[in-house]
Amino acid sequence: MGLRLKFNLVLLLVFAIGLGVTGYISYDLLHRNARDEVLRNAGVMMESALSMRSYTNMQLRPLIPYSDDVFHPQSVPAYSATEIMASLRKKYADYSYKEATLNPTNPRNKAVEWESDIVNAFRSQPDRGEISGVRDTPTGQSLYLARPFQIKDKACLACHTTAAEAPPAMVKIYGPNNGFGWKHMEVIGAQIVSVPMALPMQNANRAFYTFMLSLTAVFLALFVIMNVMLSLLIVRPITRMSEAADKISTGNMDIAEFADGGKDEVALLGKSFNRMRRSLAKAIDLINKA
Repeated sequence: MGLRLKFNLVLLLVFAIGLGVTGYISYDLLHRNARDEVLRNAGVMMESALSMRSYTNMQLRPLIPYSDDVFHPQSVPAYSATEIMASLRKKYADYSYKEATLNPTNPRNKAVEWESDIVNAFRSQPDRGEISGVRDTPTGQSLYLARPFQIKDKACLACHTTAAEAPPAMVKIYGPNNGFGWKHMEVIGAQIVSVPMALPMQNANRAFYTFMLSLTAVFLALFVIMNVMLSLLIVRPITRMSEAADKISTGNMDIAEFADGGKDEVALLGKSFNRMRRSLAKAIDLINKA
């Protein structure tokens, strides 16, 4: 096995290990950053919904009081937040917000199976502030961020204790069987925001492939440069010395001396080889004269 082949095998092994480690770390980092970006977007949507709920509760609801004859859903914080986020979905169809409830007043807020699992998780651990995860959808993976919906304000129970105590106009709209029996401090649902992960993940993959291709191109350039340097500075001079030494060993002294003007190891070897050749030539001359 030649010197060049040994050198290239070691270089390829080092590159393969370095590329593998670097690829693993960069892939994990880029995808974690992409997930964090999606989670931040979900957090912004969640805060927007909460702001809308707060605005409705503090400023709109006092202007639209309940009565026996008229009930305006627009005065309900959950309704207004859901409507605002529904408007957002007209432009961003894959983004969604839902106040998923096990026993909702409005049937559109009824929790589906995976949402019910989140609500029950909050009910079993009321102090748990947030749940996030990734699920598959027809349009790709989607990250969800959920927070518990807990009855902390006793004023909410005015509409949700029993149908008899609720505003008649509300019961007329939604019926006497939905959204009643709620209790103070009970977790009755969860606010769930879903944000698509396809685009951030595509960007992360594109950045990863670009980085790995650039790293590979840099290695190939270094590989070529190092092989050229190895050939010019080491392999060729040593090959010439080896051929010259082989000729001298058979008694052929008609070879040119090597250039020995440098100060590196190969030049020092050339100087030593030239001295050895001259000494051997003198010794042979002395023997022939004797």
